[in-house]
Amino acid sequence: MDTALLVKALGGFFAIMNPFVALPLFLSLTTGYDVARQRTTAIRVAIYSLVMAVVIMVSGTTLLGLFGVTVNDFRVAGGIVLMMIALGMLNGGSSAHSGTPDERQHQQQQAETGDVAFYPLTFPMILGPGTITAIVVFTGQADGVGGYAAIGLALLLVLALLTVVLWFAPSIGHHMSQTLQTIMTRLMGMILAAIAVSMVIAGLQGLIPLLQQ
Repeated sequence: MDTALLVKALGGFFAIMNPFVALPLFLSLTTGYDVARQRTTAIRVAIYSLVMAVVIMVSGTTLLGLFGVTVNDFRVAGGIVLMMIALGMLNGGSSAHSGTPDERQHQQQQAETGDVAFYPLTFPMILGPGTITAIVVFTGQADGVGGYAAIGLALLLVLALLTVVLWFAPSIGHHMSQTLQTIMTRLMGMILAAIAVSMVIAGLQGLIPLLQQ
């Protein structure tokens, strides 16, 4: 197994899909649910997220090829997207998790009238543009079975943590202060910004060989 890729992917997925950052939105959208329904929703979110992640891993690079886009092109574009998300987290408002004001209003209406497990909890909260970008880029970096195993394990670990956090969401939310949420959001924003810079540099080096010298 590619240990270096495992560590990098684990850090990237955790920074983007951070369950503790997503927790307040989960609680707000499941207000009024009893504990059993909340936990059922948490399990469904984890399953939907895993299925979507696997589909993206398998088909992501193929879809890029259909549009004539190389992995290096996507690294540069994806790095810019991740940097925008990271800056939002550093400024205290990540649209990657909460969406625009209009999207948030629609999400609240969805919570009141229907099921929220897939939309908006799985997409775009957990499997949003940032996560999709990271999966495609890391998959493009995978070299053989060991690389794919590393990415798969990183995803499983983050989704397992997500499941645990959402399963115990009321208890964790009760003990998790606003200060801790703010600190964690800023810290994950810094990590995500560093990953974004790394993606852009790697992509540019692949597109412009002279930069490797």
